[in-house]
Amino acid sequence: MKKRIISTAVLFMAVLVSFAQQALWDRQAIVSPEINADNTVTFRLRAPKAVKVEVTGDFLPAQPTQTPHGTFERPGVASLSEKEGVWEYTTPAPLPSQLYSYTFIVDGQRMNDPANVAMIRDVASVTNVFIVKGDPGDLYSVNDVPHGTVARRWYDSPTLKEKRRITIYTPPGYEADKQSYPVFYLLHGSGGDEEAWISLGRTAQIMDNLIAQGKAVPMIIVMPNGHTQNNAAPGESDRKYIPAMGGGPRQAVASMEDSFGDIMKFVENNYRVKKGKAYRAIAGLSMGGMHAAAISAGYPGTFDYVGIFSAPPIASMRTLSGDDAVKYAEAFLKKLETQKKNGYKLYWIACGNTDFLYQGVLTSVKKMDEIGFTYTYRESGEGHIWKNWRIYLSEFAPMIFR
Repeated sequence: MKKRIISTAVLFMAVLVSFAQQALWDRQAIVSPEINADNTVTFRLRAPKAVKVEVTGDFLPAQPTQTPHGTFERPGVASLSEKEGVWEYTTPAPLPSQLYSYTFIVDGQRMNDPANVAMIRDVASVTNVFIVKGDPGDLYSVNDVPHGTVARRWYDSPTLKEKRRITIYTPPGYEADKQSYPVFYLLHGSGGDEEAWISLGRTAQIMDNLIAQGKAVPMIIVMPNGHTQNNAAPGESDRKYIPAMGGGPRQAVASMEDSFGDIMKFVENNYRVKKGKAYRAIAGLSMGGMHAAAISAGYPGTFDYVGIFSAPPIASMRTLSGDDAVKYAEAFLKKLETQKKNGYKLYWIACGNTDFLYQGVLTSVKKMDEIGFTYTYRESGEGHIWKNWRIYLSEFAPMIFR
């Protein structure tokens, strides 16, 4: 009986191995995406019973889409051609170097590419990604350089009355040396969480490469969860939460701005950091850009470097109207006056010229001009997309702590 049980177990394991090997062989049989020698890219999907297969992604021309919040750019759609059950599409022209995301649409249903294990979550959707090498693709890639460490930590927030999750990047060599480092607080947008900048933003890869090239000072980067309604990314909390724009269902007991001191206290008590505003920077995208503007103005004398990506520094220039906007702007301009008196080294504003927040940014900087508030303005093409935010990070990081 014992021998029979052992034989059955061996047979069962052999079957499992066979299935595993078959899965690997099936995956290798389809190469997708394939980056060709001329930087055109070929997508393939085995779907012999499908009637129609399409691919959508940010490598395709953008299509403006009207929403209640404004005009957004959405990726186009391309049809694949079928031959013997394998559907295929090759871009008509080489793709510029960049990190791209895509997904298939099979008979109207979205699905990921089974031949590509590289995937990233953005809000509630998961898409495949690939990188076309060159500039800036090389900056977003894992290269043979010294690597920093990415840690997920939990910190206590007395202001929000809970433990909260945070992502922290420490530069190469941090664990082995005893020196202290400057700190860069990097904030996500309304569709993100503490995972957004490290996954979609490629923060670790960008910083590893910039530091190795001598273009950026080694620094600690702190990426908190900016939604005070939820304390962690979906699946990382004991609180039931369906990912959505604007955070989870819990009623927030305080704002991100009011609770930011809890984050700074945790970092400065648990990491070797240089203290003082000359060694602190803060930046954010969209909602996080508004947070960065409000926090840097509300904590006078705390930051020498401020970055506002795709957001109006004076939030009311987009989010409020009428008397409310005027009152908010007047109060915020007074805070900026105080910030100007305290001094800072860099206040950097960047936005795409088709971004739905673009006019709000222009209105904000006009107000800042009226009070003589010094800033650097960087205008790019395209809109409210991660392609721009990765570029802004790769340009902002080398300018700080110099």
